[in-house]
Amino acid sequence: MDEPLIQHHWVTLAAPRVAPALATSTVLILGRIWNANGAEHSTGNAALMIVLAAGATTAGAFAAAGRGGGDGVLAATAFATSGGLALAGVAGYADGWSLPILLWGVATAVAYGIAARYWRSDRRDSFAHTRQTTIRREEHGHIERVEALRAGAQIEAARTGAAYAEQLATALVTRAALPGYDPQALTAAGLPELTALTIRKEH
Repeated sequence: MDEPLIQHHWVTLAAPRVAPALATSTVLILGRIWNANGAEHSTGNAALMIVLAAGATTAGAFAAAGRGGGDGVLAATAFATSGGLALAGVAGYADGWSLPILLWGVATAVAYGIAARYWRSDRRDSFAHTRQTTIRREEHGHIERVEALRAGAQIEAARTGAAYAEQLATALVTRAALPGYDPQALTAAGLPELTALTIRKEH
């Protein structure tokens, strides 16, 4: 396998694993930038983030309790958005790093917990798809082998029949060449009558 393909495959596998940590780290960094630009100890900004986080949580709850068992992806997205807003609000309001780092750790752990559930589901689906593909491939291979054997048997039967017909024709020609051979005498003696086609071939 070429090196660029190996690197692309590695990036494809690693990207989903680092996405939760990258997302929560981005929210923490943006919250601290917001903190440095006037959000520290700002009650209005904190209240805004609380309202937004509560709205996202409510939306997630409605999505989870929807008809037919709810939409799991929409609910997870809403809850993740709520957690991100809460983290951004705390990171922007707090005057130190202790609380934002603590919430970042909790948010990252929760994000990985939610993601792990979908990763397991994806692995099960991928395994089931691979297994079904393998079974179908084996079934097709078995059918092809059976058809190949059947075709080979038909060819062999046709070849054997052709060889028998050739041997029979050779025997008839050889018998007709014998001295004193008279097909009419054989018929008069009560032997089965040869067909006109056979007599024409013999002469």
